[in-house]
Amino acid sequence: MNKQMKFNIWYWVAALFALMAFQYIFATATQVAQIPYSEFESYLDEGKIAEVAVSDQFIQGRFKTPQDGKPMFITTRVEPDLARQMQEHGVIVTGRIESTFLRDILSWVLPAVIFVGIWMLILRRFGAGVGGGLMQIGKSKAKIYVQKDTGVTFKDVAGVDEAKDELKEIVDFLKDPKSYGRLGGRMPKGILLVGPPGTGKTLLAKAVAGEAGVPFFSISGSEFVEMFVGVGAARVRDLFEQAREKAPAIVFIDELDALGRARGIGPIAGGHDEKEQTLNQLLVELDGFDSSVGLILLAATNRPEILDPALLRAGRFDRQVLVDRPDKQGRIQILNVHLKKAKLATDVQPEQIAALTPGFTGADLANLVNEAALLATRRKADAVTMEDFNNAIERIIAGLEKRNRLLNSRERQIVAYHEMGHALMSMSLPGLDAVHKVSIIPRGIGSLGYTIQRPTEDRFLMTKEELENKMAVLLGGRAAEWIIFGHLSTGAADDLVKVTDIARAIVARYGMTEKLGHVALERDRRSLLTPEPLYGSSERDYSEATAAILDEQVRTIVDETFERTVSLLKERRPLLERSAKLLLERETITEDELRELAGEHAGTHRLARPA
Repeated sequence: MNKQMKFNIWYWVAALFALMAFQYIFATATQVAQIPYSEFESYLDEGKIAEVAVSDQFIQGRFKTPQDGKPMFITTRVEPDLARQMQEHGVIVTGRIESTFLRDILSWVLPAVIFVGIWMLILRRFGAGVGGGLMQIGKSKAKIYVQKDTGVTFKDVAGVDEAKDELKEIVDFLKDPKSYGRLGGRMPKGILLVGPPGTGKTLLAKAVAGEAGVPFFSISGSEFVEMFVGVGAARVRDLFEQAREKAPAIVFIDELDALGRARGIGPIAGGHDEKEQTLNQLLVELDGFDSSVGLILLAATNRPEILDPALLRAGRFDRQVLVDRPDKQGRIQILNVHLKKAKLATDVQPEQIAALTPGFTGADLANLVNEAALLATRRKADAVTMEDFNNAIERIIAGLEKRNRLLNSRERQIVAYHEMGHALMSMSLPGLDAVHKVSIIPRGIGSLGYTIQRPTEDRFLMTKEELENKMAVLLGGRAAEWIIFGHLSTGAADDLVKVTDIARAIVARYGMTEKLGHVALERDRRSLLTPEPLYGSSERDYSEATAAILDEQVRTIVDETFERTVSLLKERRPLLERSAKLLLERETITEDELRELAGEHAGTHRLARPA
């Protein structure tokens, strides 16, 4: 009611101004005569003018008696001498003022326009960093896709069958939400995709949207928080409002750990108020929406251990789906998807590639296929061969070849014996991966040579004997240098770090020694999603006496393993020397050549157990 009254008042004000303007124009047209200057002088000579008012440009005044019904007049000033001269010749003289309206307008308006333009440009540049403009900083920056935009279905996702089965239920719910509530159950409000980087979490989310054919709101967790306080919370509200309007829909938040980190963590208390406010708003929204309307929240993270517990409780993210690294069969399925895009030679077998790529994620395998295709293109081949895939794997694992890194003959000999020491120990001990290739071509930043092993199967558990055998392979290079040259070099520095970590894990984490017993002295603080076990130490919560025993046991295990490695290589010294000489000649030895060289020695000996 008040708002309507305000509008009525403004209407009356506008009408009053319009009436006043009309009266002024009407009075000027009916009462004021616009006359030439020469006529003004005639009236003046005749004594018909009662009074005048003179300005710089005009002369206006009043007649003694109205002329043509108009009591007042106005004329433009002209120089008197010029007017008198013209009048003598009977010329009508009319004053005309040069119009400076446009110039005056430009002199005032143009600087203002330039100033406002510069100001708007600065604001737009500034606003681009805070969400597309100052007026849009509280709006959600989620990209909205529909079925045709995602272009991804479950057929494009391979190697994660268990995760796909979990998410197919979500697709069925989004297609028919009512049937899922007939028995009193409800779909989970939130589903958290957990897994290492590159395993296909984002691809899975897009596949769900592509299969369900519903709007798909995609946004990264880092896009919620800006430099202005309250922007993140406003964007969360706006995101869920848009999603409710278009329900059934999917809201996907990638890298949730950027938004949902546990509150109160940090060296400075109160230093994360903006992030905490954004997280609080997300928690409120998760509690507030009804999943029966067909709104599903998907999120992905590779660091679930740092998420806030309130975010993971039942009723918010009800279900956690693990998207792990694929096993061998999964890698074959993923390779079949990516190999369709490449022109392959007949010798390319996905099974062989999958066997050479343990621990590779879906993104790694896609990159591998691309690298192999680029290598084949570089050598102007008609198709991608298996050799291209082998070279691509070496390039990814070991680094780029450094053929211009020249080693002197002494260094090349040391590197050759070092690498053959690794290879022979791997071939001589049970339960270890087969050697795929040995090379003394420098690769990467610091590698002067490398030995690539090919796993025969995926392993998830290791015994103490297998761990010690793995240590023996790592110490094989150092032992070979000691046997042949009688000295040690810096080439085994990385091997020693790995050996020490494994020995420390045997003692402190796995409880595999008699002196310290079945006690876990150190805890692994790594993420559960790291590609390989981390054997390094963490926080110490045991006594100095226990620490001394731990150090002694680690040193004993490493020393005994080194002695057994030296003993075993001494038995195979002729084979070590022959294979090292061949490696110096060829620079690279393959698995078949190495087995042919080793003959019946390969796999017939076993490392002696400690007394």
